Amino acid sequence: MSAGTPAARMIALGSAALVEGFALVGFEAYPDATPAVMEQLLGDLLHQQRHALVVIEQDLARRGGRNLERAQGEGGRIVITEIPSLNLPVDYHSRVENLVQRILGPAAPDEETGQ
Repeated sequence: MSAGTPAARMIALGSAALVEGFALVGFEAYPDATPAVMEQLLGDLLHQQRHALVVIEQDLARRGGRNLERAQGEGGRIVITEIPSLNLPVDYHSRVENLVQRILGPAAPDEETGQ
């Protein structure tokens, strides 16, 4: 980044218990964020053309709207990663994992064995 460019923002949205840990390492934390809060925040990032790393709890990410879709499709200025809820990490399946399963079908690597 050049001297006049603001630093990338690091943002965590989700349940209070989950985002508390991210706040400890310097993320802007939005505990118990609603889909409306997430959409407003992402809309602001898009409008301001800010660089950001945004961590969103799975349940919240799956209830996203137009701004989440725009940010995900933008191509890297805003990096969005979805993380599992604290109470259900074993049941977590990312959108990327689901896409790979749809594309590769039975040939997709097994999660347990890696084969």
